[in-house]
Amino acid sequence: MPNAGDEWQVAGKRKGAARKSKSLHLSTTSACCQEQVDIGKTIKRIRDTVSELKCEEFWQKWKDQLLVTGSVSLSEPPKNEGTEDLPVQQETGRLYQQMECVCYGLGTFSSCVSARYQLAMLLLLLDAGQIPLKDCSIYDPAFSSGERDVLRELGLTVLTENEEGKRLTTKPTLFYLMHCGKALYNNLLWKNWSSQCLPLMIIIGNSFSGMWSRTIEREFKQDYSYISQAVCVCEERQLPCPPRLIDVFSDTALITFPTNRINTLPQSTWAEPPEPQYQHCPDLEIILRETQS
Repeated sequence: MPNAGDEWQVAGKRKGAARKSKSLHLSTTSACCQEQVDIGKTIKRIRDTVSELKCEEFWQKWKDQLLVTGSVSLSEPPKNEGTEDLPVQQETGRLYQQMECVCYGLGTFSSCVSARYQLAMLLLLLDAGQIPLKDCSIYDPAFSSGERDVLRELGLTVLTENEEGKRLTTKPTLFYLMHCGKALYNNLLWKNWSSQCLPLMIIIGNSFSGMWSRTIEREFKQDYSYISQAVCVCEERQLPCPPRLIDVFSDTALITFPTNRINTLPQSTWAEPPEPQYQHCPDLEIILRETQS
């Protein structure tokens, strides 16, 4: 893992490295980041990284994909109770519902260069989507107290409880889930497993089709049933990644759930979806919330 003060180094091509869940290294990264974080210095590094990414050609493509996807997915409010009063804004002649954002599993950005680049990209996406910083909720159990202070200083909303990805979507929401474990995606889909909630979601994170291709089909359907069903109805747009940032942004897709695809599923699909248990997953790629005995 890079030290807090070292420079960004060109990444070699290590297949699969970027796809491993950061949560697997919680004990190591947490210990590294309990040292004092220089808030001013860390924020400067983040802002410098934002400026660097803004000059990259691939960032413009990410931005364009987000804006195009947002205009298509969110220009018409979903037909659901309570949506008629959602705030909207006029943009290039079309109506947008005001989005919010949720980020899970970012990692220890004060010491890990990859996590810092991913945080910088998040800030760029929020700006491009005109999502207020305070409307972006962020959580990682690996964050140190100093890192939480940095995020608050940036204007983001730091969650205090581990939701395990089980957040119900009630308004258009961008979920930023860079290289998180499959269980977190599966939990998020389960919590929003309805024809009303799924179309409200835009996910930037691991490609679902990539997860499918790298997992034994029987295990994928048994352990991550919601992802396995979503593969058939979601729409994925692969996001470009320059070779030097392969460990930071590889295998990243922008994922939406178009209503016309959702409606092809039988109504029985949505009937009382069972909560995932993961009893057959020895290497679960998620940090579960602590339960009080």
